[in-house]
Amino acid sequence: MKIIIVGASGTMGKHLKNAFEKEHEVITAATTGCEVQVDITSTESIEKMFKQAGPFDALVSTAGPTFVGPWKKLTDKEFRKGVEGKMMGQINLVLIGQHYINPKGSFTLISGALTYEPQLNFANASAANGAIEGFVRAAAIELENGIRINAVSPTVIENSPQYFPFFPGDIPVTMQQLEYGFRKAVFGSNTGQVIKPY
Repeated sequence: MKIIIVGASGTMGKHLKNAFEKEHEVITAATTGCEVQVDITSTESIEKMFKQAGPFDALVSTAGPTFVGPWKKLTDKEFRKGVEGKMMGQINLVLIGQHYINPKGSFTLISGALTYEPQLNFANASAANGAIEGFVRAAAIELENGIRINAVSPTVIENSPQYFPFFPGDIPVTMQQLEYGFRKAVFGSNTGQVIKPY
């Protein structure tokens, strides 16, 4: 299977690359430090990535820039970081990618527990996550050629301790739990699902 991992330079992306490349062809993509460069806030950049990668069987996204900070600093400009990044960036990966993906392929996007359990400083991420999950459910009933789409929705992950203080009382998701959530989405048969790996 040929898998594109967008956001492969990040904590989650690196782990998934190492896990999946043992059994499959993995193409890594991110703004820097990967085989293919992509800026998911640019439709032109996304199109270029797919042309460079060629036909593929699965796309995994762990990319999702959002604004993190106090409510008082949340302006229209700051809020658009999540709208153009985590929300439209991932949506465009699917809207454009559907023309390059092989029949019976799959898209797996990243949302997060902030959709249901908001925390201080993360209003932008909560809104973007909710939009992604709504998009996944809607796209699942319209994508053709047997193409599936799911979202993985973790809480804070164990390899990102810098975020622990923002999630008081949350038990961090282990990297294995995260990996198996993505495995369920990529290699399973579900579509239109929000998979919580905890």
